Amino acid sequence: MSRAVDGPKRKNRRIKILKLAKGFKGRRGTNFKAAKDAVTKALDHAYVDRRDKKGNFRSLWIARINAAVREEGLTYSRFISGLNKAGITLDRKALSNLAIEDPAAFKAVVETVKKALAA
Repeated sequence: MSRAVDGPKRKNRRIKILKLAKGFKGRRGTNFKAAKDAVTKALDHAYVDRRDKKGNFRSLWIARINAAVREEGLTYSRFISGLNKAGITLDRKALSNLAIEDPAAFKAVVETVKKALAA
């Protein structure tokens, strides 16, 4: 049986890969062999980075909370410990937003935490 070199299945598969490689520099965006490797690698990184993004955001929230809490004379770890003792169940994302958008409310939370730590 002869080998199909210009059939629709093969063309469609190549077109699909080249569409995914649109915007890549040089040969990686136009040449099928190079594009195939580039797209595979890009999709692998996309998969991993979607998971890493969650940790990156958590780190950002922690840095923001730490900066806001240090202005009030506490460290991040003491603040989190005080939150647990006070029974406050705000997550880090909410605390970060509170520190940025409503400093007065965040200050009230910090005062509550200081009282819980003192007791």
